[in-house]
Amino acid sequence: MGEDDVYTKDGRVVPIAEDDDVYTKDGTVDYKGNPANKKVTGTWKACPFILGTECCERLAYYGMSSNLITYFKGHLKQSSAKAAKSNSNWSGTCYLTPLLGAFLADAYLGRYKTIASFSIIYIIGMTLLTLSASIPGMKPTCVSKDDCYANSGQTAACFIALYLIALGTGGIKPCVSSYGADQFDDDDVVEKKHKGSFFNWFYFSINVGALIASSVLVWVQMNEGWSWGFGIPAVAMAIAVVSFFSGTRLYRNQKPGGSPLTRIIQVLVASVRKYKVIVPEDKSLLYEIADAESVIKGSRKLDHTNEFRFFDKAAVVEPTDHIKDSIDPWRLATVTQVEELKSIIRLLPVWATGIIFAAVYNQMSNFFVLQGTLMDLHVGKSSFEIPAASLSVFDPLSVIIWVPIYDQFIVPFARKFTGHRNGLTTLQRMGIGLFISIFSMVCAAILELIRLRSVKENNYYDREHMPMSVFWQSPQYFLIGAAEVFTFIGQLDFFYDQAPDAMRSLCSALSLSTVALGNYFNSLLVTIVTNVTTKNNKPGWIPDNLNYGHLDYFFWMLAVLSVLNLGAFLLIAQWYTYKKTVGSIR
Repeated sequence: MGEDDVYTKDGRVVPIAEDDDVYTKDGTVDYKGNPANKKVTGTWKACPFILGTECCERLAYYGMSSNLITYFKGHLKQSSAKAAKSNSNWSGTCYLTPLLGAFLADAYLGRYKTIASFSIIYIIGMTLLTLSASIPGMKPTCVSKDDCYANSGQTAACFIALYLIALGTGGIKPCVSSYGADQFDDDDVVEKKHKGSFFNWFYFSINVGALIASSVLVWVQMNEGWSWGFGIPAVAMAIAVVSFFSGTRLYRNQKPGGSPLTRIIQVLVASVRKYKVIVPEDKSLLYEIADAESVIKGSRKLDHTNEFRFFDKAAVVEPTDHIKDSIDPWRLATVTQVEELKSIIRLLPVWATGIIFAAVYNQMSNFFVLQGTLMDLHVGKSSFEIPAASLSVFDPLSVIIWVPIYDQFIVPFARKFTGHRNGLTTLQRMGIGLFISIFSMVCAAILELIRLRSVKENNYYDREHMPMSVFWQSPQYFLIGAAEVFTFIGQLDFFYDQAPDAMRSLCSALSLSTVALGNYFNSLLVTIVTNVTTKNNKPGWIPDNLNYGHLDYFFWMLAVLSVLNLGAFLLIAQWYTYKKTVGSIR
């Protein structure tokens, strides 16, 4: 038996053939660092703990954020435009910090340790936010329920807590979905098929948490106060941490592969240093190590692709490179390292098309809420009123309805025609979601147009609520939920699947950063629209009293941008080349 036919397990030398179908082949290990045993780790055995963690964490996040714009406006006394910008900027930061958490996970800590450590920061932030709304001196001073004032110190305490939460969520968001997908062996046909289904149920669990948050917790905030409204999410986050640690023995872990940014820079430097070198037509002449595992710890090799041939220069062997001696990584890179860089470059145009969609999604926690506050909040003819933010319940309801339909009916039906294991490719799925999102903005614009006509005809300008039911907003929320099932879940799957093994958290964070940039883009649009439309003492599109404005114009603008974005996405999808891995590893 040769040296390559054995591996070490718990100090014993074990023949590979003997345990070939027992252990994973994608490089994952158990909590002790041994090769992961398929029978006792991973798959749906481990996923309930991860899905439970995500459900409780999202309940905490949305329970705090769904109605945050109301807190900014009512308790911190911010204007409509400033509250919308504060909300967008904070939400954007929550989706930008995952780049930091993902880097640490992929390079040094691994996903498990990253989730565990950033959860502590998250809980500290949630606790401080609860205190800032509960303790006299820290909480805003209120004359009545809706007449509050916050001094600079109280405002600072609130925002310090919020940005601690933004930092904490940065280590959780990019890692939890990837960590769940790690529980399915990429080199096992049966397990790989279940991976696509995992992303559907992962997003389902997110929206179960969001459903409870946007219904029960929003009602608590508006009726029982913000100390309970922030305190319950803090408890939910503590439950999320307990759920995560409970599954430790069942998890499969991907080893951190060192700094992905260093590897990318090395390929760039090596390519520039060899800019005069001619790339051979025979790809087998390019440099790659002979082992089954790539030079990147815990990662499979990537097959060569023909795009971006300039970077192949980094893998061209020259006499001065001394292959048999130590290799200078700043002069010579493997094909896999080059393909890592190419993979990221190919992802960027797809990533960019997610920004407009995220700006549309952002309307649920901004202008949909402000639009709803001016409408009739009564349920039917009863005296019971619901908060305008509670209408966002139709978004998670839509997702909860559509996920089982997609997973159990659309996928099998589409598979009969396409032959694809998931029915639709991830790019096809994302495109359908972008198409649906256009109609959400159209619905919102038409509703606002009708509402403003009624205001004008009946002189409702200064009425707190006009006699038009807030439930007319439900179609726009429902359409965004349907779009999410296609686009956001498609993004999760796409960026995980197309990412190199050692960059999966980073690519998940890249996917999430579209939400950050969508929030910032929305904030920029609000600033531009406000500055342009308020000239010559005009009220503008988005005044404090939206009855004097034209929020419908803003929604029409987003609908047009969404149409242009869909056209760009279709062109990019035609051009995209999917990655291919080579072999498997122990």
